[in-house]
Amino acid sequence: MTSVDPVQNGPQHALNAADIRPARDDEQTQSTFDLFLIFVGANIVATTFQVGASLAASFTLGVTTALIAAGSVAGAVLVAALAPLGPRLRVPSVIAARPALGITGAALVAIVLYVSNFAWIALNNVIAASACARVGAIWLGPGAAAQTAWAIALGLVATLVVWRGPRAVARADRIAVPLMLAVGVALTIACLRALGSTSEAARPVASGMTWSRGLDVVIGYQVSWILMFADYSRYTRSARGSAVAVFLGLAATSAWMMPLGAIAARAAGSSDPGAMLDAVGLGAGGAVLLTLATLTTNFVNIYMSSLAWKSLAPRTPDAVVVWSIGIIGTALSAVPGVWLEQYTSFMVVLGAVLVPVGGILVAHYYVRPKPIDERLLVQLYDPKGPFRGVSMPGMAAWLAGAVAFFASESIGGTVPALAVSVGVYLTTNREPRTENREPRTENFRTLEL
Repeated sequence: MTSVDPVQNGPQHALNAADIRPARDDEQTQSTFDLFLIFVGANIVATTFQVGASLAASFTLGVTTALIAAGSVAGAVLVAALAPLGPRLRVPSVIAARPALGITGAALVAIVLYVSNFAWIALNNVIAASACARVGAIWLGPGAAAQTAWAIALGLVATLVVWRGPRAVARADRIAVPLMLAVGVALTIACLRALGSTSEAARPVASGMTWSRGLDVVIGYQVSWILMFADYSRYTRSARGSAVAVFLGLAATSAWMMPLGAIAARAAGSSDPGAMLDAVGLGAGGAVLLTLATLTTNFVNIYMSSLAWKSLAPRTPDAVVVWSIGIIGTALSAVPGVWLEQYTSFMVVLGAVLVPVGGILVAHYYVRPKPIDERLLVQLYDPKGPFRGVSMPGMAAWLAGAVAFFASESIGGTVPALAVSVGVYLTTNREPRTENREPRTENFRTLEL
């Protein structure tokens, strides 16, 4: 990896597939509309559709829609609140977390991001492969119905594009996102027709999750993007525009796609993606949508995991980082059943882990803000500097928030987890509100990675 002065010069090379250096001022040329499209492309995805399907067996369509609307907005607000830190700090999310959690504490966040993205890559591949296998069997014969083969092919294509770098991703998105929007409209029409012809709104529901758990599932899905809050917005100059773009990109797409998943699941009587699309009469078109959506969101998943890895081992070659992530995620696609069966539980666990991180960052950067200047930027990358080790207030708040999330299951864990993580962090962190100084040494404990 090229030696970098993170403040003065930046590296003497173009953006690459896993770049954790600070963005220079002259690199902040991304428009807020482009940022909006990135989040749209990431969230018009098979897993968004599947969230609605996961709620369909437990709630009527009216209740499902209300939970989706509330959860989509609440989760998007938390991610969007942190998006302005990208333009201000100009660093990736895992680096921006270092002042609040310490370098080692932020490394734990990076590990969570790295590991959880394997599940996301596999989930996306499995969902799209289910639809592709059904269509392949009809159009190409039984030999094209191997779901595992489809999943592996999709995973390898996405990895290849990310390995080629940001320009290849941008070219792919320019083709994929408009097609996804067009097919998404067709899916909307198909689901509304199925809803009108089969009286799905009146179909009874089985006993299942409580409304509070359903809300946590939706919010947990939205908050799963929280560790992406600065990765792309750092290339946009407008802090306010970044917040608006991220909020609209996440909230609008979830409020659109999740109810369609619920309608399709109730029409099919199943949460199997291929069966759902067949039930609304959009087998081939739906397969196209899920395939494109899988590719565009896995571009993001592989990129986020690459940044996480490079924050832990910055000298690792980009090709090794990207291909190892893509191949492992693709290999996990070979066991499709477990991913769909445990999908709801996965959302809840992610919410418990990530919501407190959001609360800690909000408390650190907004409730007790510190000056953001060139000195801070140098300290973020200094392994022997003031943020070395772990921040004990940050780690205590993270643990307390996660415990509060699970302990508040009966009323919904999101708000308690946020309140507890913010409260514990502010109570235990004794730094002054505005003084620009190094963190108190008693707040940090040095640990070796």
